[in-house]
Amino acid sequence: MRYAVMAPVAAGVTARPDWMGEFARHAEECGFESIVAVEHAVVVSRYSSVYPYASSGKMELADDCDIPDPLDLLMFLAAHTTRIELATGVLVLPNHHPVVLAKRAATIDALSGGRLHLCVGMGWMREEIEACGAEFETRGRRADEQIDVLRKLWDDRSPTGVDHDGRFFSFAGAMTYPKPARPGGIPIHIGGHSRAAARRAGRRGDGLQPLGVGGAELRELIDLMRQEAEAADRDPDALEVTLGHLVSAITTEKAESLAARGASRIVLQTTPTTDLDAVKDELSACAQRLGLAGR
Repeated sequence: MRYAVMAPVAAGVTARPDWMGEFARHAEECGFESIVAVEHAVVVSRYSSVYPYASSGKMELADDCDIPDPLDLLMFLAAHTTRIELATGVLVLPNHHPVVLAKRAATIDALSGGRLHLCVGMGWMREEIEACGAEFETRGRRADEQIDVLRKLWDDRSPTGVDHDGRFFSFAGAMTYPKPARPGGIPIHIGGHSRAAARRAGRRGDGLQPLGVGGAELRELIDLMRQEAEAADRDPDALEVTLGHLVSAITTEKAESLAARGASRIVLQTTPTTDLDAVKDELSACAQRLGLAGR
């Protein structure tokens, strides 16, 4: 089992450089696998979209909460660490042009020594996606093409570049360097709670991060991902499943329970507080409970 920690966006500290630099270094010293950064390019006040992960239909974050660009935040954290991996969870894919995203992500991966992985989602806030210039209704089909474009640009090393002629994006002879550091490019996991997300993970992703689901529904999504992978002649056993829990509550027994449900990684949320020492103590205690091989 691998354990990641979420950058504590709810505490309103993720744009504070000293705070986040020390948080990242301590998480690395404790032996956590990765740091995960969330995204909202914009939050539209008085949005009418329904947040699917709370009964209120509204997300827990305040509209004016600091939410740094996740890729820029991860690059900053890469400069303050040496080993811990860097992840998005989730990057709202419709907000990004894939040609520009391919360059930004590959740059982070190259300069961090191959530590980036992406978890991408389709987004739930119509107002945000439309403000970024994409059409809400076609974001799923657009995302499939975006993933294909990312992989093409990362993989191509021909002297004439790569071509793409799709519904949403088109280019010829495109060359983008640097390439990702790791062989095979940057892993792309799919975040979400829908059957479409599970199908996308099986057909195009490297894993699934089911959000806000459990029990039989979770099992169905994982099974669907595996079925879609087999249908696409991909190895279902190579796909990862990431589930969530709390730093303060996770135990080896609970981790074993999540592993039994298919999890290979657990993303942990810290208690929302601006008290850095308290968060560091919480991370240290968690690492000790889980037997992580920290320094």
